[in-house]
Amino acid sequence: MPELPDVEVYVEHVAARTVGHALERVRLASPFVLRTASPPLSAAHGRSVTGVKRLGKRIVITLGPGGDSLHLVIHLMIAGRFRWKGAGAPIPGKVGLAAFDFAPAVGTPHPEGGSLLLTEASSKKRASIHLVDDAGLAALDPGGLEVLGSSVEDFAARLRSENHTLKRALTDPRLFSGIGNAYSDEILFFARMSPVKLTSRLDDEEIARLHASIHTVLEEWTDRLRREAGDFPEKVTAFRPEMAVHGKFGKPCPRCGTPIQRIRYADNESNYCAKCQTDGKLLADRSLSRLMRGDWPKTLEELEAKKERGRAAAAPRPGSFAARAASFIPSRPPALESAEATPPAPPQRTRSKRAARASK
Repeated sequence: MPELPDVEVYVEHVAARTVGHALERVRLASPFVLRTASPPLSAAHGRSVTGVKRLGKRIVITLGPGGDSLHLVIHLMIAGRFRWKGAGAPIPGKVGLAAFDFAPAVGTPHPEGGSLLLTEASSKKRASIHLVDDAGLAALDPGGLEVLGSSVEDFAARLRSENHTLKRALTDPRLFSGIGNAYSDEILFFARMSPVKLTSRLDDEEIARLHASIHTVLEEWTDRLRREAGDFPEKVTAFRPEMAVHGKFGKPCPRCGTPIQRIRYADNESNYCAKCQTDGKLLADRSLSRLMRGDWPKTLEELEAKKERGRAAAAPRPGSFAARAASFIPSRPPALESAEATPPAPPQRTRSKRAARASK
């Protein structure tokens, strides 16, 4: 799912191409992507774009005039993405949801206009478009704190307002704006904090460290994505090779080298380093730990010992049926293998007896 850094870069590029341009029309390939009926979508046609901003993980395109503004609110959800194409570009057949056509406008950074295409590469169509007035826009705001630029005191008050695990608190849009599954993993890794530590148990030093980590991670990734975007951000993904822990289950931690662990729940996965973040303790995976019950390893040492016992149990014991059966498998001479590897020559075609007599 595009999160704060990705959405910020989208907002910057969409604003550069649309502010000052009139929205000629909105073409819908899927009527279900539009989640509002009043005002009608036609009320947006012909209005000029006065601004583009981020509302949590949503992109808001504001259409003037100022005293009677309407707002196109687009939520990309997990698989929604934007593409910028020439004016009137067709909507992609399989993944396309909608197209926003903008008229040319002299004196703007992109005077030629163009079409903003909304796509979703998923069978579960979750992306959405709302057309709302000012009151409707306020109703869509979940109220999360914009951490970037906030004070430590405001951040601490919001963090302690409800008692949740750190992972849940950071990804709750009612508490904090724009942080999702991917960047919360990176933030907690940078801060060396467990994703399941309760917010009520944080001291002032830990809260200050978490606040600083959020700024470092989100600002660094926003700058990185700006540099990579080029003409328009096309490769937006939650899984990037430069990430430290997110999507890196089983791979070595870039800080200490121990394998990255995970907690799976519903459609999401939380990744962490047990050595750097949880003092070597393995967190209970909701699916596996319930299945294994008392056999669930509690530490990295127990996990490695369990893996070693599993490998030893899988190997055939000397004198067992599997070992005896393996001993009867003949070894193939290398000459035979090389002969079989060379394909046989095609058979020579010979003339039939009738053709031979005819030639005489």
